[in-house]
Amino acid sequence: MKKKQFCPVCEIKKLSKKLSVNRVSTEKYDNGVALTPPMGWSSWNLFASHINEELIKEIAVAMDKSGLKDAGYIYVNIDDCWQSSQRDGEGRLAPDRQTFPGGIKSLSAFMNERGMKLGLYSSNGTYTCEDYPASLGHEALDADTLAEWGVEYFKYDFCHNVPVSSKAPKIALIEIAAANGELLRSFRPCELKLSGDAAVFSDESQGNPSSSLLSGLCSGVGEAVLSFAAPESGEYLLTLTVAKARGEDRFVIADVNGKEHHVTSVASKLPKGFRRLQQSVFLREGENEIRFFNPVASRFDSAAFQYKLMGRELKRATREHAEKTGEKEKPIVYSICEWGMNRPYKWGAEAGNLWRTTPDIKPIWSSVMLIYEHNVRLWKYASCGAWNDPDMLEVGNGKLTFEENKAHFSLWCMMAAPLILGNDVRKFILADGTADESCRTLQILKNNAMIAIYQDALGVQGRRIKAGLTDVIVKPLSGGKTALCVFNKTNSQRAYSVDLCVVSNEGFLSMKKKREYEIFDVWDEKTFCSGSLRGELPAHGVNVFIVE
Repeated sequence: MKKKQFCPVCEIKKLSKKLSVNRVSTEKYDNGVALTPPMGWSSWNLFASHINEELIKEIAVAMDKSGLKDAGYIYVNIDDCWQSSQRDGEGRLAPDRQTFPGGIKSLSAFMNERGMKLGLYSSNGTYTCEDYPASLGHEALDADTLAEWGVEYFKYDFCHNVPVSSKAPKIALIEIAAANGELLRSFRPCELKLSGDAAVFSDESQGNPSSSLLSGLCSGVGEAVLSFAAPESGEYLLTLTVAKARGEDRFVIADVNGKEHHVTSVASKLPKGFRRLQQSVFLREGENEIRFFNPVASRFDSAAFQYKLMGRELKRATREHAEKTGEKEKPIVYSICEWGMNRPYKWGAEAGNLWRTTPDIKPIWSSVMLIYEHNVRLWKYASCGAWNDPDMLEVGNGKLTFEENKAHFSLWCMMAAPLILGNDVRKFILADGTADESCRTLQILKNNAMIAIYQDALGVQGRRIKAGLTDVIVKPLSGGKTALCVFNKTNSQRAYSVDLCVVSNEGFLSMKKKREYEIFDVWDEKTFCSGSLRGELPAHGVNVFIVE
């Protein structure tokens, strides 16, 4: 008999079917904010760890006086190093008492009084990037703290991250008890309904030949379900007796009527024995369904799971705080700062409002270009309330030229990327307390037509329809208009020519073929009629037009 050859494609298809056991489509994050990309300022790019309460207040005042607030820059975001090196006596995050003596809640109120909103930072790891307390394992408590403080923007970094294990513990017994500890029902593995790779096997390695273990819940390929009739609605105690395991931690979700409870079994040095893992769960009177599974099959799944978890807690916390206090709910713009390592554009819309697609930006042209080239390709993942984030603006920082600052700003606007400033906006204020309207950097950042393109209600990220030495990017706008950006990527002056009839063939635009179009030059503020765009661009220069 001819030996059957190994087929890698077939094996991948088989694995894909297995991995679909616990994969369900989820809805968009949709917390009602950031329906257009958020605009604001962040402390990190210029000040890093050298921040304090007085500086943040000065920045807010300068944003108000300079007109940046009225232009739409309303978030003042404090990045890393705002917090104490220890959590407080209740386990909560706490600000550094010397640098932020008034506390975060009062600082949030300071912003709100001026028509602005406060943003804060933590990391999806054991520590932040600068080694301060972070939020991994503290998601619910930290979300409650942010809601209580009135924070309205939250950047969640990826430093010191500990991935969720794809391995699930082997379960020997499941017990459900009343809140007072009285045992109501125990389940052996053979009493559960199994699917996928979930299986029960006899286990003699634990010293008990009659014992059995439930396995096969790893990597999203198996699931076990039990049903339990609770005598009344209320809190109950769920206990899992699991076999000790050497090596990495083991992780399983106990989904109780659609509410997830996360159970982790810590790696053991002992080869035999059991440990008891307990969770308080809410059961309703009558039948309840509890599903056991581990959906994590890769590091991509791990990152998505952890960020979605914090996103859910943020929405819960703001809702519950409003219900508790009777105040109007303050939804938190959720900024996922995962650096693009685990393809957050694939799952970010289900997890938060925006997601970093790249490593950190730097105030040098090569950094801006590397980030642009990656992010401009991701247009199909952006939509209202869910944005690709190629990191903060470096406009006004480093040695970027005027043309480079203008191009950087224009490209971020065309890509519907969050406009989070990283410069010292206090420099825009003259000695008499008024805005320095002659400042070219301020003029760039306050260009009304460019911001209108960026904040357009359609919420569409611009697409690059021509790539080369000169790029052409188009962005559909409401009212049937189209924004068009021509970008010279070379180090010398370059001529360009764009036939608008050719552009109108792009199916995602509402442009119709015409002999002439009314065209507004955004940066020169001139209106003219033509069927094409022609001109010269300086090195690293852009022209942006609104065509109708």
